[in-house]
Amino acid sequence: MKTKVVVVEDEALLLMMAVAIVEEAGFEALEAHNADEALMLFERVPGIRILFTDIDMPGSMDGLMLARAVRDRWPPVEIIIVSGMKQPNAGDLPERGLFFSKPYDTRQLSDALVRMAA
Repeated sequence: MKTKVVVVEDEALLLMMAVAIVEEAGFEALEAHNADEALMLFERVPGIRILFTDIDMPGSMDGLMLARAVRDRWPPVEIIIVSGMKQPNAGDLPERGLFFSKPYDTRQLSDALVRMAA
């Protein structure tokens, strides 16, 4: 069974690229366009192991707020946060959260996914 990764990105092209990276690394990608969709996936789909989210997106919360909500409700989930606009401080990231600036290095991102799923 493939490791499940929720990919949250509001820009369609970037979502497709992120999903491709996740799938090429050997994982099952579950797509969400905002935090609310992502939280619904976590509530409905058992066994999600990794959250991969952009920071800037429309809706009730940004990616950092989503990451904190996931950390609180599903502590074992690993978290990758990306942004082309913001550089969060270490204190802004949830425990064990990793940050990548856009454009991110595909190889580094794939390696991080593999390490998190191990």
